[in-house]
Amino acid sequence: MLTIRNEKETDYQDVEALIREAFYNLYIPGCVEHYLVHVMRGHEDFIPELDFVLEMDGRIIGNIMYTKAWLIDEEENKKEILTFGPVCISPKFQRKGCGKRLLEYSFEKAAALGYDAIVIFGNPANYVARGFKSCKKHNVCLPNGAFPAAMLVKELQENALNGKKWSYQDSPVMQIDEKEAKRFDDALEKMEKRVLPCQEEFYILSHSTITQS
Repeated sequence: MLTIRNEKETDYQDVEALIREAFYNLYIPGCVEHYLVHVMRGHEDFIPELDFVLEMDGRIIGNIMYTKAWLIDEEENKKEILTFGPVCISPKFQRKGCGKRLLEYSFEKAAALGYDAIVIFGNPANYVARGFKSCKKHNVCLPNGAFPAAMLVKELQENALNGKKWSYQDSPVMQIDEKEAKRFDDALEKMEKRVLPCQEEFYILSHSTITQS
């Protein structure tokens, strides 16, 4: 039986362990995502109402957390939106519809809070089926004008972005102190850091940009 609820303080250690297991060696040898959520919860841009765990028979097997982000139009008007991450499902339960359920639930709750758009960085293969589109199609770019292949946009309300050109700005909490992240990870039970092909795939995707409409 699957249930979704808000994360509680007593869940923190279990959630961080789950995230570490899911992300270790996925994008880099080791990972930093468990450290990110550790510091994210105390940041002013974190949104506790959109911090959810997915349970199966009382055991936490998934998690998603949201923070505030912003879009800035050409007149320097600033629009508050959302980003999420990390989002994870226990490796044992991936590809079984659990992630879909957690994402869709969080979208409903985000819309109910009045948010109308989400921007994330991720593999399009994991998110286009959930309504995300290339940032290029919504005219959302980085401050330098680039349209990353991995930057995806979802409107929670139709025409929320009004066809304007937008520049994306995320929360300072996303700027991870790598030395602190390493110190945090080194204090935990040792896991083997490995170099894997999926890390090169991530590097290629994360450094690719879209230049044509």
